Amino acid sequence: MVKDGAADRREREAMGERLPDVPAASVPAEAWLLDVREDDEWAAGHAPTARHIPLGELSARSAEVPQDEVIYVICRSGGRSARAVQALAGAGWSAANVAGGMQDWAAAGRAMVADSGSDPYVA
Repeated sequence: MVKDGAADRREREAMGERLPDVPAASVPAEAWLLDVREDDEWAAGHAPTARHIPLGELSARSAEVPQDEVIYVICRSGGRSARAVQALAGAGWSAANVAGGMQDWAAAGRAMVADSGSDPYVA
C-alpha cells in the first residue's frame, strides 16, 4: 500500500523521529526549545523562550515536553542535546538537535537572557 505524504508524516510523528541537526540561526522563533544544560549554565544565559530540563532529569520530567510538535533541543555545544534527541525520538517525540548548542546560538546573535539580569553568557 502506498501512503500519501500526510499519512506517512502522521505515522512518523506517532513513532517519534530524530530529525536532522539544525543550525542555531535556523531554529524557528516559535519553536519549542528545550535546554538540557545544568542549572548554573542555564542561569548564566539562555534563550528567552527556552524551557529548562537538565539532561539528568529529562526521563523523570518528560511529561512536561509536548508530543504534538517538533522539539528543538539545545545544550552548550551539541553533545548532551544529541543524547536527549536520541532518547526523545526513541520514546515517541519528534526532536532535532541544535548543532553547536548555545555557543553557536550566541555566535549567531540570537537573543539571550540571564537569570541574574546581568549580561548573559554561555557557561
